[in-house]
Amino acid sequence: MKNQSVASNIDWVTILIYIVLVIMGWMNIYSASLPLEETSIFDLSQTYGKQMLFIMLTVPLIFTILSVDAKIFEKYAIVFYGVGIVLLLGLFAFGKTIKGQTNWYQFGGFGFQPSEFVKTATALLLAKLVSDTQINIKLFKHQIIALAVFGFPVVLILLQPDAGSAMIFISLVFVLYREGLPSWYLWTGFIAIILFILALIIKPVFIVALALIIMITHYVLNRRINRNPLIYGIIFVLITGFVFSVDYVYENVLEAHQKDRINVLLGKDVNMQREGYNLNQSMIAIGSGSWFGKGYLEGTQTKGGFVPEQHTDYIFTTVGEEWGFVGAAVVIVLFVTLFLRIIYLAEHQKTKFSRVYGYCVATFLFTHFFVNISMLIKMFPTIGVPLPFFSYGGSSLWAFTILLFVFLKMDANKVNEW
Repeated sequence: MKNQSVASNIDWVTILIYIVLVIMGWMNIYSASLPLEETSIFDLSQTYGKQMLFIMLTVPLIFTILSVDAKIFEKYAIVFYGVGIVLLLGLFAFGKTIKGQTNWYQFGGFGFQPSEFVKTATALLLAKLVSDTQINIKLFKHQIIALAVFGFPVVLILLQPDAGSAMIFISLVFVLYREGLPSWYLWTGFIAIILFILALIIKPVFIVALALIIMITHYVLNRRINRNPLIYGIIFVLITGFVFSVDYVYENVLEAHQKDRINVLLGKDVNMQREGYNLNQSMIAIGSGSWFGKGYLEGTQTKGGFVPEQHTDYIFTTVGEEWGFVGAAVVIVLFVTLFLRIIYLAEHQKTKFSRVYGYCVATFLFTHFFVNISMLIKMFPTIGVPLPFFSYGGSSLWAFTILLFVFLKMDANKVNEW
């Protein structure tokens, strides 16, 4: 079995889905950026020409990943992570500021966003840490170490500032939950989000009063379980402080564009020709596609350029307008199938390291997918998160390709892990 080649062991189902998504992504980028005068699909002066180059360069990248020893990824996980951190730190000295964010290195007409590649490095180190036999994720001190692995990149990315990318890293808490992290971490985060949103639309005093009623009721109903009233008091004080701090954070910490995006999401009065323009045009484009769409290259919103930067974070609007509900559903089914396939493969790994890394891959891809689609239909604030394999950009395409194929290499190698 050790002599079996990678080609015979690799999961071709996942690769097929990957190829289909990349091709469909390029087709939509082509439609969203097609100029009035027809040019070659390899024209590097055009967005679709550059994306075609990026796609072609993924081929040697994939072959390189599949040709190296799979053990390298675990052995040098700390090295990959260290290089990633250095690249993030280097942005503060050599990064290019675009739209208020210093999260790119610029080389001529091409850019490089290190946060995209740090995802793979972080996933590798987290998998190595959690798979260490001396680490017990149920112990608090080990939980802090594990959280710090992706917490450090989050801090550096927030300083850029890039809240969207930072949030993607935080989603790794779900991987730790799969490995035994106590559920109160998830509940705390979920409740904090709910309280933050409520504090923006309801007076804090009413929220605090409701919290007090709920906690008293919970204590009375569970007093036979020997609940400590001091714990309830501490939690209530923390909730009160958090709720009354929301207004200060909203007014003094968040940037103007971040507040605008939240206002759009909450349905507050906004200027639909300014801060609400992108989302409004996106929803018009998706809605106009109806069941079967207007036809490929026939989208009027797309051709009219009504949706700014449609080839990047808003690429799914092209799918909705030109391919309709049916086409959009096909794309969503493909993504969901990819996520489920990765999870299935992760559960059948022979080592804990490979399994944890597989879950990291599924989590990163799903979070990108969920947030990108949600922000286009007004379920999530617009935070600039690309749709995997669809959105324009060499950094995102190569980073997602590396992330996925490192796992496929591990999976193909599992026959040698007996």
